[in-house]
Amino acid sequence: TMKNPVPQAASLLLEKLMLLVHIRPLPAGSGGETPPPAPGYYDTSCFKRGDLLEVPRTLFIHFGIYLGENRVAHLMPDILPSITGDRRQIQQVVTNKRLILGVIARTASVRVDTVEDFAYGGSILVNHMDRLFEHQVLGSEEAARRAEKLVGATAYSLLWNNCEHFVTYCRYGAPVSFQTDKFCETVKMIIRDQRSVLASVLVGLASIVCLGVAPSTTLPTIFIPFFLWMAG
Repeated sequence: TMKNPVPQAASLLLEKLMLLVHIRPLPAGSGGETPPPAPGYYDTSCFKRGDLLEVPRTLFIHFGIYLGENRVAHLMPDILPSITGDRRQIQQVVTNKRLILGVIARTASVRVDTVEDFAYGGSILVNHMDRLFEHQVLGSEEAARRAEKLVGATAYSLLWNNCEHFVTYCRYGAPVSFQTDKFCETVKMIIRDQRSVLASVLVGLASIVCLGVAPSTTLPTIFIPFFLWMAG
């Protein structure tokens, strides 16, 4: 017997949407944010200025550019820069609430944090993407300077301006995101399957709320499978 594709597709969609907000996993029973490891948790002696750092999570990868002296520049969704200019508040560790509101408002900041705050206990890969840009790797100092010039408030978009776009621009000169490509392929797969009506509707609504897609072009894509399903 063929399994109902709707729950499976909806579950897959939920996992992919988690990528949008970079939610940090909280321990069971925790009522607050997970504190980052203490300073010195990571051996930064192996990092060089301009290195591209990756922190693989369960559902996504977070990226940053190492600036030296235990500092990492990275782009994060954040609502706070759009409502206050207080640098002390903005520089505090970004909470999940700030992340989610930043995704909805499509605002972010390129911020400089310690390696501990950036990685949050995850393992770190160094220049792992260089193999994909074999002839495009810029000089380490150029990469670091590009990152430093972009520090501050910026727009956020999963499709056009996320943390992966930021680091690939800095280190390789071209803003690209392989995570975005995978997400888009998943969306196309779900929408093509008219049996996954519920998942298709969720995809469309999420694209309006989180990605800023114009409703005039998105709504027909959302509801045509739904109407066909109702008519059938």
